[in-house]
Amino acid sequence: MGITTAVSERPAELRRSELAAFLRSRRSRISPADAGLPAGRRRRTAGLRREEVAQLAGVGITWYTWLEQGRPINASPQVLDAVARTLRLDPVEREHLFRLALGPIAGGPESHAVALGPQVRQILDQLSPLPASVTTERFDVLAWNRPFEVLHPRVCAAPPGERNSLYACFTKPACCSTYENRDEQRTVLVAQLRAAYAHHLGEPAWTSFIQRMEALSPEFRSAWASQDVAHPHSLRKVFRHPEFPRLSMTSTSMALQNHPGTRLVVYTPDDAETRRAIEYLVTSKSEKHFPCWSVHQRELAATGHSS
Repeated sequence: MGITTAVSERPAELRRSELAAFLRSRRSRISPADAGLPAGRRRRTAGLRREEVAQLAGVGITWYTWLEQGRPINASPQVLDAVARTLRLDPVEREHLFRLALGPIAGGPESHAVALGPQVRQILDQLSPLPASVTTERFDVLAWNRPFEVLHPRVCAAPPGERNSLYACFTKPACCSTYENRDEQRTVLVAQLRAAYAHHLGEPAWTSFIQRMEALSPEFRSAWASQDVAHPHSLRKVFRHPEFPRLSMTSTSMALQNHPGTRLVVYTPDDAETRRAIEYLVTSKSEKHFPCWSVHQRELAATGHSS
């Protein structure tokens, strides 16, 4: 589906399409044995059948089929709760189900250009030596302090259209990745993006960003198709730096109420060694690079780009 077609669809239709795909993905991961049902023979469905979900949830087979087909039908919170229990949804998945089935919550975050005030930038500076940044739900990095730049030099140096931590995680070479646990971070970032997407169905900026990522990265495309969802939370991240191969930190996200759709993300060192390493890197202004740096510089020069 091209960008023009996707953008022209109404948000309600997009929500129903997302809901249909989400329900199918959650149904396919539950085996009959998990639900206390006999496996039976000639089972062509990877998980539960639609009629089995309907029976276990106590709803009509036709109603559930239409729900999973993305048809415009009414769904009460009580019935959705029964479906959520049957599909064994966790709290984040349950919220995602309700948002897709019932529509956006009034007063939710809006997508618009964010102009951060000087107070926010002052807070970022005061948090040093803790790395910190302000990001959008789409992982656009709007502002940062010096310790954050030490950990993410390529993100901070990128042009605005590419100053995005998810974009960097999926498109930059693994040899000089910021993360040691890169695959784990990719999974979490996409799950958070999928949950946030429910707030922005039909918005051209979101549609084009996701389609761009799908075109750039088969790994993103596969992770996006999984329909997994997650909310920002405290998360352990293991960073890499040319001088320090392992920097273990925990990220904590806090919503900025004056700037809907944004959050302050602060990284706290997990041990004294990591804290000392960050303090050293901030004050030393180290310019050391990974061994692959010269190769990438030649590649960039050949294409007419800068690092």
